[in-house]
Amino acid sequence: MTITNVLFRLMLVATLVFSVVACEKNNAEEAGEKIDEVATDVGNKVEDLCEDVKDKADAKDKDC
Repeated sequence: MTITNVLFRLMLVATLVFSVVACEKNNAEEAGEKIDEVATDVGNKVEDLCEDVKDKADAKDKDC
């Protein structure tokens, strides 16, 4: 699975979560908080994937 594919899937999930939360409670603040949580999760996943790739490539700098 490529990083682009993972990012696309995570953004799709984020969009669906936003849609469900916004329609269910009609509360913009709660929807915003959910979006922040999903965005943080996406960022963490991307960083983990980057570190895994650098690990497998035996890169000197393993931070992303």
